[in-house]
Amino acid sequence: MSPIIRVEKIGDYVGQEVTIRGWVYNRTHKGKLVFLLVRDGYGFVQCVGFKNDVPAELFDAMTRIPQESSVVITGVVRADPRAPGIPGGYEVGITGFEVVQAVEGEYPIALKEHGVEFLLDNRHLWIRTPSQWAVLRVRAAVIAAIHEWLTDNGFIHMDTPILTPAACEGTTTLFGTEYFDEGMAYLAQSGQLYNEANIFAFNRVYCFGPTFRAEKSKTRRHLTEFWMVEPEVAFCDLDGVMEIEEQFVSHIVQTVLKKCGPELKALGRDVSALERVMPPFPRISYDDALAMLAEIREQTEDPAAKALLDIEWGMDFGSPHETALTKKFDKPVFVYGYPTAVKAFYMEPWPGRPEVCKSVDLLAPEGYGEIIGGSERISDPDLLLRRLHEHNLPEEAFKWYIDLRRYGSVPHSGFGLGVERTVTWICGIDHLREAIPYPRMINRVYP
Repeated sequence: MSPIIRVEKIGDYVGQEVTIRGWVYNRTHKGKLVFLLVRDGYGFVQCVGFKNDVPAELFDAMTRIPQESSVVITGVVRADPRAPGIPGGYEVGITGFEVVQAVEGEYPIALKEHGVEFLLDNRHLWIRTPSQWAVLRVRAAVIAAIHEWLTDNGFIHMDTPILTPAACEGTTTLFGTEYFDEGMAYLAQSGQLYNEANIFAFNRVYCFGPTFRAEKSKTRRHLTEFWMVEPEVAFCDLDGVMEIEEQFVSHIVQTVLKKCGPELKALGRDVSALERVMPPFPRISYDDALAMLAEIREQTEDPAAKALLDIEWGMDFGSPHETALTKKFDKPVFVYGYPTAVKAFYMEPWPGRPEVCKSVDLLAPEGYGEIIGGSERISDPDLLLRRLHEHNLPEEAFKWYIDLRRYGSVPHSGFGLGVERTVTWICGIDHLREAIPYPRMINRVYP
């Protein structure tokens, strides 16, 4: 019996007869030869059938096998640098061919151009294509690297509630539901507040799960359901959390480079841009960023582009501003010290400048913009209570949160990293909808 192998390991079996179980992605028939591009969930490999090597009925079946039919193929592995596939460079000379199920009728996503909405309607099939498969493999590697670095650096994974009694950041962009006799409950925007409770028991913690934002936004950087990892650290100031972030992100990127080379190659990603993602990252203040944007705007000749870059002190950055700033750097850049008015209620004010808070965003290069938002948190209970009132948030719902500052308060900081934004940047793709298996947007909840 030949060994059943995974295509990602095919280079270990050159000259050996192996068995591959998978699906026919593409078929080409040329006289006495048939070429089958077969995927097995771990990669794509070219399998070559020669008429004289197999019984006539098997060769005939190979020449007619429909796309996405499930098959079991036995054959000898050969090294061939011309052979397509992921990882590529190898092919299988078919000696045995078994059909598990032959697809009947036309496969919906035939190998031709399709519109995005059609592909999203058929997302359950679209993920089988090489590009989408590669993106989601990178996503899996990103998630594994997240858990690895945090665990190795003393963080404990804590689960936080998905149903919460109030907004974390005081916005109205919440999905609400009646919760028995308790009134309204909301799908969580963040697990941060609960993590702040957890650090007083465990020092370094993180939560990781789905996050829900009911923003009516249709930009390429927004989803209504996305995944976020949120580390929180006791005895940590703003400088300390920036050091953690740059080590964390560098580990994620370098791990993907190490483990997902074939996937990045299949996506046509310029990995030299990712190889530069190593600490330290440049750090600029919000004030300095505004000055840079003013200079960029002055040098911009296109009136429409110039208008998009218009901004005054006190305004938050939009996508055009982040894109323009990140093009000035060849690695992620920290922007810190945002105006208090545009940030959440729990952020520590800057000493001597109450209009500025100890906040920081990490912007990815190449125009990809914010992938992390973080801050040093307010540690004084009286100041936190004043901020709640200023934001018109219900004091009763946050009583437990204020208690954290009354019983052993310490300086502490944390951040949230958006998985889909990070994957989009690492893969070099245009839209978050491809960085999650089944995207949820304001106009899509199917499939």
